[in-house]
Amino acid sequence: MKTIIYQQQTVTPSKIVCVGRNYAKHITELNNQNTGDMVIFMKPNSAISSVLYASQKACSQVIHYEAELCFIIEKNALAGVGFGLDLTKRELQGDLKAKGLPWERAKGFDDSAVFSEFIALNSDMAVADLSVELLINQQQRQKGGVSEMLFSPETVLADVTCFMTFEDGDVMMTGTPEGVGVVQQGDEFVGRVFYQDKLLIEMLWIAQ
Repeated sequence: MKTIIYQQQTVTPSKIVCVGRNYAKHITELNNQNTGDMVIFMKPNSAISSVLYASQKACSQVIHYEAELCFIIEKNALAGVGFGLDLTKRELQGDLKAKGLPWERAKGFDDSAVFSEFIALNSDMAVADLSVELLINQQQRQKGGVSEMLFSPETVLADVTCFMTFEDGDVMMTGTPEGVGVVQQGDEFVGRVFYQDKLLIEMLWIAQ
């Protein structure tokens, strides 16, 4: 089983629960429809990676990046925060959506969930003041935060726990702001998490 780092300790998530279409501008940039419904999908433990790949080992399809605020769940609560890249085979996803089929082939493939380390959320921190930023080759490509989400992390957690159990250490990805694009081999990715104007996490990857 693959692991992540939380508070400098190794944690093994049983699953990754993801939210799609959680930023209005991202819905618009992909020409999707905002139905007002929460879109939930899953990534398995095998999707976890600390390395950013520009293509899947057994598949040459183009892969898109999506920067996201991510949370560690403990005792059915938001316990920690980190930066994540939800990697997506966009063309395949479009074909699956057009046919009314699930997205797992386009979203849940190996190494499709790239994470920074996670740190604990302090009791005095307001989740609404968290945000993410993605730089590629030192240029800002994505920036967004909880205040722009259609469904807050607390709302997502409450909704998901109505039908699914979070095990301690599971990860919840909360959607991506506008600005998604293609992962190019050799590009430098820098992911950041902020609380208000304070930098909490910064992680660098070179796309392989």
